[in-house]
Amino acid sequence: MTSDEVTRLLKVAYGDEIETVMNYLTNSIVLDGVRAEEIKESLDVDIDEELNHARMLGQRLKQLDERPPASADFEMHQESLQPPEDSTDVPAVIDGVLEAEEDAIETYRSLIHAARDADDPVTEDIAVTILTDEEAHLTEFRGFRKEYA
Repeated sequence: MTSDEVTRLLKVAYGDEIETVMNYLTNSIVLDGVRAEEIKESLDVDIDEELNHARMLGQRLKQLDERPPASADFEMHQESLQPPEDSTDVPAVIDGVLEAEEDAIETYRSLIHAARDADDPVTEDIAVTILTDEEAHLTEFRGFRKEYA
C-alpha cells in the first residue's frame, strides 16, 4: 500500500514538472541575443525531458488509482524562473533554472525516501530515474553559470 506522503509528493512533482515546462518554453521564446542561443537550445531539449517526467509521474498516479492534478489544482511558485524584463538577461534565466532544478532534486530525494518507507519500489525507481535527469540539468546549467561569472 502506497502512503499518502508518496501520493502527495507525486502530485507536487507532477505540478512542478508542468510549471517548469511552461517556464522553460516561455524563456526559450523570449530570450534575445547571440549569447542566449545556447541557453534557448538547452531549454528546448529540457522541455521534452520535463514533459516526459510529468507523463511518468501522471501515469504512476493513475496506477495508484489517483488523478494527476489538472490546471485548477495548481499552485505556481517558480518566481525566479519567470522571464526577465530584459530579454537579454541570460544570467537571470540561468539562475532561475538552477533554483528550479535544486527544488526538483529536493522533491525527488524526498519521494525516494517516502517510497522506500512505503515499500513502493516502482515509485522509488521512477524517482531515481528522474533525479538522474534533474542532476544532469543542474550540472549543465552550473556550467553555463560559470561562463557568466
